[in-house]
Amino acid sequence: MEAKEDASVSLHHTDSNDVVTKEINIPNDSYNLAYTIYFILGTGFLLPWNVFITAVDYFNYLYPDRSVDRIFAVVYQSVSLLCLLLIIFGFRKFRAYVRINVGFGLYLVALVVVPLMDLFYNKGRSGLHDGFYVTVGVVGLSGVANVLVQGGVIGSVAELPRRYMQAVVSGTSASGVLVSFMRIFTKAVFPQDIHGLRNSAILYFIVAILFMTLCFCLYNVVRQLPVVKHHNKLRNEQKLNQEEFSSYTSIWNVIQTIKWYGFGITLIYIVTLSIFPGSVTEDVHSAVLKDWYAILLITCYNVFDLIGKSLTAVYLLDNTNIALGACFARFLFYPLYLGCLHGPQIFRTEIPVASLTSLLGITTGYFASVLMILAPKTVQLQCSETAGILMVLFLTLGLVIGSSLSWFWVL
Repeated sequence: MEAKEDASVSLHHTDSNDVVTKEINIPNDSYNLAYTIYFILGTGFLLPWNVFITAVDYFNYLYPDRSVDRIFAVVYQSVSLLCLLLIIFGFRKFRAYVRINVGFGLYLVALVVVPLMDLFYNKGRSGLHDGFYVTVGVVGLSGVANVLVQGGVIGSVAELPRRYMQAVVSGTSASGVLVSFMRIFTKAVFPQDIHGLRNSAILYFIVAILFMTLCFCLYNVVRQLPVVKHHNKLRNEQKLNQEEFSSYTSIWNVIQTIKWYGFGITLIYIVTLSIFPGSVTEDVHSAVLKDWYAILLITCYNVFDLIGKSLTAVYLLDNTNIALGACFARFLFYPLYLGCLHGPQIFRTEIPVASLTSLLGITTGYFASVLMILAPKTVQLQCSETAGILMVLFLTLGLVIGSSLSWFWVL
């Protein structure tokens, strides 16, 4: 990556009249510091969710009669969707830095509850349903925090050059890779009894708590970097009258402009979440790999999701029609996975399933990254934050629908 910003991608750039705002003397992103911080922030705001899902062995032991993966997913994504709607239509007047800092605080509260509850209440005992309800509650609290942080970060970075959105979305995949490798490590090191599961889960949550603290500090650093301050100043200079910008009419106009990008990303995550992680972790089996199978499949997905999102730094597809066509083509994953579950034995073996899961990951990562990067650049600069938050809304809608559809695999 070049440290110096490319003026052609930093121009927030087009409106209906194809007006271009030219910008010169853009500050350097020294040592790619802003890019690196935004990558870390992208990793951070999805880390708590990945920790809850990765500790599934621990939660399944505590609550054996519950479908933990699916319940967590539906609660987390439904709460996120509701809170996003509230922010877009009611609370957007609170500045992004306020929402983000509050969100990191809520993340820390949610993450601290689980190890404390294990220490003072569960103590490794199975079947304590009150503990399950508390856990589901903090998963919901993490959903609130996610909206505040993710919506705020993506909304803010939508006003910056494309490379910073690419950094954030790549970071979201790095979160999954980090936790997957942590899970492999803990499974290899700790015994697979209740003591090992407890130690593994507590390690996940301690790492996440430390990472959230780091993200809180780094976010307040990146706001002061010259390149970020420069683009914020540019945004403020071009900003429309606040009442006009905040009106429902303005929001509707942005939706009309980015609707196909939003529709595409919704389709991407409907397909992905209806298959992953529920079907991958619960419905496929290996006599050779046994309980390692699901862990390795999740790792495959996360690694290839990161590869897909990283590829947009090398080649960014600018053709919206091709990207949307690819989103529809991904519905082919349904019959392919059905073949892996119920088809001939050759399709139900490890290599076909792992290959298909990797393909699911790389296509999710690449096309989601393309749409997230392009959408905010189709509107005026002063509407870029709104476009970024709305893309998070479309993404979350796909996650909610996909999480709900995942139940059909067990019907």
